[in-house]
This record gives sequence, C-alpha cells and structure tokens, in this order.
Amino acid sequence: MGLSFGSFDGVCDTAALVICPLMGSSGQGIEPTCYSRNVQIGSTLIFQPSTCFVHIVAIIMTAIMIYHIRSKYTAVGRKEIVMFFWMYMVIELLAMFLDSGVIPTANVSYPWFAAVYTALVAAAYCCLLINGFVGFQFAEDGTPISLWLLRLSCLAVFGVSFFIAIATFKSFASFSPLKPTALFVVYLIWPILCVATYTISQLILVFRTLDDRWPLGDIIFGIAFYAIAQVLLFAFSVTICNAIKHYLDGLFFFTLCVLLSVMMVYKYWDSITREDLEFSVGSKAAVWEVKDPLLAASVTGTGADFDEDSTSNYHVGGGTAASLVGGVSGNQYYAGGKGGYSQGGYGGPQGGYGQGGYGGAQRGYPPTSDRY
Repeated sequence: MGLSFGSFDGVCDTAALVICPLMGSSGQGIEPTCYSRNVQIGSTLIFQPSTCFVHIVAIIMTAIMIYHIRSKYTAVGRKEIVMFFWMYMVIELLAMFLDSGVIPTANVSYPWFAAVYTALVAAAYCCLLINGFVGFQFAEDGTPISLWLLRLSCLAVFGVSFFIAIATFKSFASFSPLKPTALFVVYLIWPILCVATYTISQLILVFRTLDDRWPLGDIIFGIAFYAIAQVLLFAFSVTICNAIKHYLDGLFFFTLCVLLSVMMVYKYWDSITREDLEFSVGSKAAVWEVKDPLLAASVTGTGADFDEDSTSNYHVGGGTAASLVGGVSGNQYYAGGKGGYSQGGYGGPQGGYGQGGYGGAQRGYPPTSDRY
C-alpha cells in the first residue's frame, strides 16, 4: 500500500510507529506487514528489543552531550540548545516504554502517553527550529527574552499537538482516526519543515558570518543521517525485516540514524561556538604589559624598587618622572622643601601635615601657583 497525504494506512502498514495501534477504522489499530520479533523476559513480553537497546544508548549519549554543553559556561546559545537535548532525552525514554510494550497498547493510559509523545516530538522540532535563529542574535542568547520566547513557543506547539493527538485518538471535537489529516501534518510534515528551515538557516549562518567552512561537514552528515532514517523506515522497512528474518526492522535503523543526526547537531553547535577564555574555569592568569610611557618611566626610574631596605619613592631621591597628581614632578611634590611628605614624616617645617594641620605655610595638595 502506497503513502497518501492525510492517511496513516500506508505508513503504519510499513512502519511500527507509536500511534499505529490507535489508527484505523477497526478500532484495533493497524498492524505492520513485518516487524521485529519479540522476546520474553520472565513473564513480560518485550516488543522491539533491538530498538529499545538503541533508545537506551541514545539516553546515555544525550546525557553525555548535555554534560559537555553545560560545561561550556560562556558558549553562545548554550541554554537554548541544551533544552533541545533535554527534550530529546525525554522522548527517547518515553518511546522506550511505548515501543517495548511496557505500557500495553490495550491499556487505557496508552492513548494519553502516545499523545504526550507526539506533542513532545513536535515541540522538540520547534525547539530545533528556533535554535537555528539564535546565531543571528535577533535577541541576545541567554537573556530572559530569548529563553522565554523559546519556552513559550515550544509550550504552544506542545499544547496544540497534544490536543490534536488526543482528540484524534478519542474521536472528539470533529477529529477521528478515520480522518487524521491534522495528526498527519503534526507527526510527519511538521518535522520535515523544521529540519529544512534549520538547515537553510545554518547554511546562511556559515556562509555569511563564519570564516571556517568545516561546520558544513557536520550539516551534511546530519542531513544525510536524517534522510536515510526516513527512507529506511518508510520505504525499506518491510524489505529489511524480511531479509533479516524479523530480527530487525526499519524502526531500528530509523532510531539509530536519528540518534546520529542529533549527535551531528551537537557536533555542529560545538564547532561554531567558542568559549570565552577570559571567563573560563582554570585558565591562566593574564599577563599585563605596561603601555603608558609615564607609568613605564615611573616603574623603571631611579629608586623604583619597592624593597623595604631601599629609599622610598615618596622621599628625597625618588623617581624623576612627572607625577600624575597635579601635573608636577615627584621631586617637586614629595620632596621635603615645601610641604608634602618630607623626610621627617608627616610633619615638616612648612606645609603638608605640619603643625597647622592641612594648612601651614603652603599646602601639599592641591599645589599652589608658586610651585610651578
């Protein structure tokens, strides 16, 4: 049976999707022509065991990617992209229970879990779509406006998709498994549109703003894995299943290729973002070089050593460079002739902090006109 827009008959006849047990006119779902054989563990029958193994690997790999993303404290778009990987992890965890039959298809809760799964998939693609525009800095990344725009958009897509899915499964509000056109758009068309838009936006970003062209390889590999996943699931699932004698089917390769494409998303993001080393943890202390000639002269001048045993720069015989205070030299200002910090400490024959307090014959600061 071929694929037709708005109908899951051909799709579910080929691939064992999560929503297929809830589709069809018979009320018993649509069974695939060929699917992976089941295994029994104790008294529990596990469906799609090979696919469940890939789900477990995907959860572990996603946790590793999230750890590395969170460790790049100053990378651009870190908070935005990590949300996509959190959502992907939840999707894989939920898919593992739904694909394996741990949540039985005959259970009353199965339609609700399937609706949540469908809504999460749509929201994750929305998150990926918005992350494609973070690099253009329409709103500065990491700011409340950027994060809340992403969260509210994903929440809106999640809510609409959940309503469409559960209404189709339960046949209310003019929705029905016999006419699942809206669910077809949400489940199959929306992801393709999001991936295409994300890819185009990143190609524009690379060619217009980046000098390095190596990230193009990550984009190409990611698109290739995603396209292969769709082809293997919807075109060659039955062929693969029959050829491998029901040990594997197209769903196994679909889940594996989607995982590889998600890893390419991480690899691409990591290749175009560089952490600000000034604020990174464990970086070496900055080496400061004096560029100002006045400061350089005062540091390298006579008596510039700040040893306890040497004569202080604030006494007679100090540096000869001009002082930055009042525009007069150190010898003029700090010497012991007229005020200032004389050899006798804070008390001098004239001015400074003498007997007259801040007064005296002449004040140390600000300098009077007869000092020039």
